[in-house]
Amino acid sequence: MKTKVLLLLLGLLFVTGAYSQSTVIRVPLIGETAPSFTAESTNGTIMFPEGYGRKWKVLLSHPADFTPVCSSEILELASEQKEFDKLKTQLVIVSTDDLERHINWKKSLESLNYDGNGQQEINFPIVDDHTKAIANPYGMIQPNSGSSKDVRGVFIIDPSNTIRALYFYPGTTGRNMEELKRTIVALQTSDKETVLTPANWEPGKDVMLPYATSGSDNTAAANPDPNTYQLTWYMMYKKQK
Repeated sequence: MKTKVLLLLLGLLFVTGAYSQSTVIRVPLIGETAPSFTAESTNGTIMFPEGYGRKWKVLLSHPADFTPVCSSEILELASEQKEFDKLKTQLVIVSTDDLERHINWKKSLESLNYDGNGQQEINFPIVDDHTKAIANPYGMIQPNSGSSKDVRGVFIIDPSNTIRALYFYPGTTGRNMEELKRTIVALQTSDKETVLTPANWEPGKDVMLPYATSGSDNTAAANPDPNTYQLTWYMMYKKQK
């Protein structure tokens, strides 16, 4: 009887929101379907991720508009827009600021010459999440920090809307956009060629074959393909032409 009463009380606390936020907020993991949302943005109403069809998608969260590190990240992404277009990848930016603040920040950013790149148009949407309807299902707010600001989150989502990679940076540290592009290229290469990418891999470098392919002392003799070679029996490489 006591157990039933306790469970009932816990259920009521969850419903009313009185229970600790740390027990209900979780980060969606690799292999899970990306949580959907419809929201207002600097590009109008968007539906994510379904609204972007068979593209790859990158959802990036940031703590606040009109802050130094966030501003440098947005300007760097804007300067790399053509590179992401080549990768058929849609960028979507989100924070807990409201739409009016996003619009004013965007106008200010587009007037700047950052890192010698000249003034940049910001073509990707910056999404209003002042209700935290996006931040919560994506686990972007640290529940015990006392802050209502998003961490610097990154979710890389494939054309089937599955989360393929994610990482978080602290508020003091800007993200490396070259690493973001490298990760997307690595994932696309793995999907296309059924291969792996080794440590510090960069586009154009040799890739690795899955363990099921390389896991034999006799693999090299059995496989006459001149484009493959072994470092040892459990590490087989494939040359990138």
